[in-house]
Amino acid sequence: MPEISRFLGIIITMYFNEHNPPHFHARYGDHKAEITIETLSIIAGRLPPRVLGLVMEWGALHRQELMEDWELARQQIELKRIAPLE
Repeated sequence: MPEISRFLGIIITMYFNEHNPPHFHARYGDHKAEITIETLSIIAGRLPPRVLGLVMEWGALHRQELMEDWELARQQIELKRIAPLE
């Protein structure tokens, strides 16, 4: 599962040839969640509230880049790194 960003202990990844809707995975310690790119809603898993807020902020800033990586992943092409939340 390619890592596309990492910040504040949060790891953002995306699988190749994944199921719809377009989404990314966020991991923080033992917590994991799948988050849709379009609405930034959790479709599976759970994150602590503070971490979820940071992931949502990051996702909102990088929605276009996430969709570009989603399209690359569907084609099984190497994904681009996305800047961390600062």
